[in-house]
Amino acid sequence: MLPTKLFAALTSPHHRRALGRAITLVESSRPEDLAPAAELIALAERYTPPRPTFRLGISGTPGVGKSTFIEAYGQELVRRGHRLAVLAIDPTSSLSGGSILGDKTRMELLTRLPEVYIRPSPNAGELGGVGPASRAVVLLCEAAGYDYVIVETVGVGQSEWQVHSMTDAFLLLAQPASGDELQGIKRGILELADHLVVNKADSLPKEARLAAAELRRSLHLAPARPDGWTVEVATASALTGTGVGKVADRMQRYREQQHDHILQRRGEQRVLWLREQLQRELLRRLTGYLEATGLNNDQLRLRLDEHITIPATADVILADFQQNSNP
Repeated sequence: MLPTKLFAALTSPHHRRALGRAITLVESSRPEDLAPAAELIALAERYTPPRPTFRLGISGTPGVGKSTFIEAYGQELVRRGHRLAVLAIDPTSSLSGGSILGDKTRMELLTRLPEVYIRPSPNAGELGGVGPASRAVVLLCEAAGYDYVIVETVGVGQSEWQVHSMTDAFLLLAQPASGDELQGIKRGILELADHLVVNKADSLPKEARLAAAELRRSLHLAPARPDGWTVEVATASALTGTGVGKVADRMQRYREQQHDHILQRRGEQRVLWLREQLQRELLRRLTGYLEATGLNNDQLRLRLDEHITIPATADVILADFQQNSNP
């Protein structure tokens, strides 16, 4: 199907299959799909969704209950009249190259709701935890009429920085713990969070309160945010639903109070997306040049022997690449 027809189907009622096909196209790495995928993304960029949208990144340490929390939170959003898309970034198998696709099976109740679309997407080995097409997938979901988009990360680490750079707000889940686990959160990603939630307060209420208090103390040591927003720490139970509604209320207040900041943030994210696209395209062209000129590992080893040092060898190869790229 042509990108224009696919996009028209995507934005019409009963579009779930078209949305799936569109996402598959922009996630494809096949050379013949690059041009139609770019056309589809351009259409999504120019399109104004029927309702204002909100993008929420959610992450937390392994075992914190992200999928259970998203299922409870998603049901709360549907009750409030939202149409929800969940982009669950799955790690890519190093053996098959496919996505593990675990999150969709864990959100069984959420998958049954017609107002919800869940898309497990491979991260394609990206160090940042999100896939190279994740930003485009968010746009496609919004064009399809989903006004609330949740991006769930693979795990804790560089992925939080990536998801923070493609969403309007970032919610960090913590579990009742102490010592090294909370210290790890403080060192790495605490400053990125717009709201923190200590999950599993039903089974470990005392530990949850202690963890929340420790996180609050850590927040008091952080410098004031330039946007004036005060980050809070709450306790909740995704299993029983206790506290989940209050988290939704808090995110709604953030959306209302930080409207101008969100618009500015999205503008900065478009520039970052452009930089990422330039880097990926340059890498794609360089890889194609190396293959076309027969510069395999053996040839690269000969070049290295000839020019002695890695910087000198790289300079020669890049100079040849630039010359052949601009005849």
